[in-house]
Amino acid sequence: MAAWVWILIVIAAVVVVAVIAMAARQRRTTALRQRFGPEYDRAVKDRQGRRPAEADLRDREKQRAQLDIRPLPEDIRMRFAEAWRDVQARFVDQPSEAVVAADRLVHSVMETRGYPMGDFDAQADLVSVDHPDVVENYRFAHGVCERAQAHQASTEDLREALLRYRSLFGELLKADDGQATVTAGPGPGNTAGQKGTDRSGLNPNADGHDAARSPDASTEGTEVPHERL
Repeated sequence: MAAWVWILIVIAAVVVVAVIAMAARQRRTTALRQRFGPEYDRAVKDRQGRRPAEADLRDREKQRAQLDIRPLPEDIRMRFAEAWRDVQARFVDQPSEAVVAADRLVHSVMETRGYPMGDFDAQADLVSVDHPDVVENYRFAHGVCERAQAHQASTEDLREALLRYRSLFGELLKADDGQATVTAGPGPGNTAGQKGTDRSGLNPNADGHDAARSPDASTEGTEVPHERL
């Protein structure tokens, strides 16, 4: 066979291998985008490139796979749900203290479920694997919590932080099958026939973030006790 024929065969083989490799990379990229949603774009920005971002996201998946994240027993779930009611009621007179308490409560729920609790950024990365739609809420709320402890957070920031904590808290309290099973009666200022009454001063639909991911928009029978905000 002539040498030029061999050269064409080699070139064709290289092209085929390159096309297969590109298709495989595209499938991996698509899968990561679908799993992580907005967290994918955040990782690309933080890592300054698609490849390092995707490597980071795959590392998160591997770390998460090594963990034993357990669903909460019914009695524990109800206890945490009741604790959230107390946190939200506290916001009326002590908004800063309520946000700090919300941070501690979310921390406690995560620890009980089996998440390693150490460095916050590492915690958030792990949360992003299971709850990519609300992990940015967690980061925002934690940042406000830190400012609140330094007395540098406005009341509006504190209100927003509590709402964002609530979005993650609701996800963490879900049963293993993804259905919320713990319900709670109406909170103070929210009885049958009363609409728009909220002693906490919170409004979950104050902006686009909460309209999409607030507990009012969560699964039916949400276990997160809250007033009709």
